[in-house]
Amino acid sequence: MTRCRAMFLILALLTLFQPGLALAQIDERPLTVSIVSAFPRLKWSGGLIGADTGLHRDARPLLLTGCGDGTNRIFVATEYGTVHGWKNDPNTDTMTTFLDIRDRVQYDDKVSEEGFLGLAFHPKFKQNGEFFVYYSAKPTAENPHLSVISRFHVSRDNPNQADPKSEEVILKIPQPYANHNGGTLVFGPDGFLYIGLGDGGAANDPHGNGQNLKTLLGSILRIDVDHKDQGLSYAIPKDNPFVGRGDAARGEIWAYGIRNVWRIAFDRETGDLWAGDDGQDLWEEIDLITRGGNYGWNLREGKHKFGPNGSDPRPDLIEPLWDYSHDVGKSIVGGNIYRGKKVPELRGAYLYADYVTGQIWTLWYDRSNKKVMANRTIRPKGEPVMSFGEDDDGEVYFLTQNGGIYRFASP
Repeated sequence: MTRCRAMFLILALLTLFQPGLALAQIDERPLTVSIVSAFPRLKWSGGLIGADTGLHRDARPLLLTGCGDGTNRIFVATEYGTVHGWKNDPNTDTMTTFLDIRDRVQYDDKVSEEGFLGLAFHPKFKQNGEFFVYYSAKPTAENPHLSVISRFHVSRDNPNQADPKSEEVILKIPQPYANHNGGTLVFGPDGFLYIGLGDGGAANDPHGNGQNLKTLLGSILRIDVDHKDQGLSYAIPKDNPFVGRGDAARGEIWAYGIRNVWRIAFDRETGDLWAGDDGQDLWEEIDLITRGGNYGWNLREGKHKFGPNGSDPRPDLIEPLWDYSHDVGKSIVGGNIYRGKKVPELRGAYLYADYVTGQIWTLWYDRSNKKVMANRTIRPKGEPVMSFGEDDDGEVYFLTQNGGIYRFASP
């Protein structure tokens, strides 16, 4: 037997008896991809970052998106309740305020999970000028914590500005606490609006919302904003999994068992819905969301039993495709599958980060065999990542607390 054939046999045996080694090993080598400022000449307005008061505060951008109307614009929303737009050009130096609803958005630096949390442009935005937002409303005695999903329209006089008076409230969701609001809005390939919600907050899911189909909390919703059912400002798609069950299950629910999803995004090539779900004590997780899926909270945390009343793996509980421990990071930030053209090294990878450590990863998933092939680090640490987003061309960006907007580039 030649030396080469002997080495091959040894590797094959290692793979057979220790599948974590050799050919079956998940690739976790660092990935050399550059991170650059996407719009280095842009500056946030002084009124937003506190220059008018002399007390600096972070810009807190929470999402980035295109609008799909062929104008090649970027829109970034802040947690305070503003949306800003500009031409998608790295040399641009001017941002305009597209929408300002700070008068109705609740945000407190000491309660940082409330605020303006979601923005999605209608798939026919070019024709109808509609977009949708998710925000925490100013508190009232009746509703100290209230999530609002609303429709707005672009101003008739200026396509670069929205009309703040055009608000049509689509859905109100009372929240028991100030945290775990989720907040993503995204239109699916089917034209329906998907809404990521948390379990309502506090710790341990004290109201059992994650496993309760009678509440919208702890779920991902799917609604039709182009039609209205009787008594609603939207319609419930007839093929939603819990429609017509007769046990008071909410028909809006698409999937449940969610703790605090941040964030969700569709793969523009495959139509898969990806989610980063924040853990509590020990584990952060990445999920592929499917129709009617139960993702285990508060029985499971990541791929592990949660608490004394938790559950071992069960056929009715969908395991995450990936999790990581709090030895690595403590708050996952879900991102996007890269389908752009500028960084071929990232093609097909899911980009995600950890808010606490600032670490950024790329994860490759084999859909056919349902297994993770690689989880590679782009940045081992850095300033907190608030969110990811993609423009109309599929290029992916990430946002930092102090107002930074970054993109990826080939080394």
